[in-house]
Amino acid sequence: MSEYLSHSEAETEALGARFAEKLPGGAVIAMYGDLGAGKTAFVRGMARGMGLNCRVSSPTFTIVNEYLGDRELIHFDMYRLSGADELFDIGWEDYLARGAVCAVEWSENVEDAFFGDEIRVTIEKLSDTERKITIEGAKPC
Repeated sequence: MSEYLSHSEAETEALGARFAEKLPGGAVIAMYGDLGAGKTAFVRGMARGMGLNCRVSSPTFTIVNEYLGDRELIHFDMYRLSGADELFDIGWEDYLARGAVCAVEWSENVEDAFFGDEIRVTIEKLSDTERKITIEGAKPC
């Protein structure tokens, strides 16, 4: 487990970029944190770290955003889902089979869909700008 302190959205993005540079294809990133904690900012950084030049936004209403390039990042927002069954209904296993990196916001809503090999990223709001980011199951950034 590694802990980091971020003092700004830019620092959260930079940590996400360092974190994602060497992520293997097929990695599942289970993300936890309150509304506005910085999960999407972290994923924006992940996309940059994976070499993807795209606009990353929260998939709250679309459920899934796909960012494609030399590597693939699939960004899920499970806020509106009531359980893992709904995630399987939208093709979770098909996304996993593609070998893309999958970042899952609001993972607490779909924990039954994970197989125990996911990397857990928890973002805790300490103040308006400061965040404590805990990464479990991956090498330090």
